[in-house]
Amino acid sequence: MRVLLVDDEVTLAATLSSGLTGVGFSVEVVHDGGSGLERATAGAFDVVVLDIMLPVLNGYEVCRTLRAREVWTPILMLTAKDGEYDETDAFDLGADDYLRKPFSFEVLVARLRSLVRRGAPERPATLSAGELALDPAQQRVHLRGEEVRLTAREFQVLHHFMRHAGDVLTKTNILENVWDEFYDGDENLVEVYVGYLRRKVGRDYIETIRGSGYRFVSP
Repeated sequence: MRVLLVDDEVTLAATLSSGLTGVGFSVEVVHDGGSGLERATAGAFDVVVLDIMLPVLNGYEVCRTLRAREVWTPILMLTAKDGEYDETDAFDLGADDYLRKPFSFEVLVARLRSLVRRGAPERPATLSAGELALDPAQQRVHLRGEEVRLTAREFQVLHHFMRHAGDVLTKTNILENVWDEFYDGDENLVEVYVGYLRRKVGRDYIETIRGSGYRFVSP
């Protein structure tokens, strides 16, 4: 499993590289955003670990540019505990997961393995159903040609539904794929976000399958 680690904290990067190598990853390290963008675009990596505060190009620009170029390698973003960005911003940028510094090495390994297991299926430029269209690269949703303003988490939930249109998705499945497999809060949080989406895009797109979960349909 090949990991690209982009972090300008040289000591931390060396420590992480050594640790990840020790548990079976092949790691390439670069220390600035420009090099990170170049290597992530050209190299065949299974996952990218990307810090936000980087020289040359910050993580924001690296992630945004990769997604604009339709490079869909899973990205785990590292966010500073008291920094400018938080987990919502990480998802806004097109990241697949995030960790706040400082973090547990064991948690990092588990998150990376989870992302590698999911893989990076080719993502279409636009997902559509009826009068609803979702653009993963631009992080935008339109209904009948008008843009729908969604929060980052609402976008992630809708994206997951539309990628699995027609499938019955349990609350557990949605939590594991939109939040992460380590989420241990109330699974009824999914109901809350389904309610948000129904108010913004219409009730006809998301069916409740009693006793099972939800199914996204084209009305």
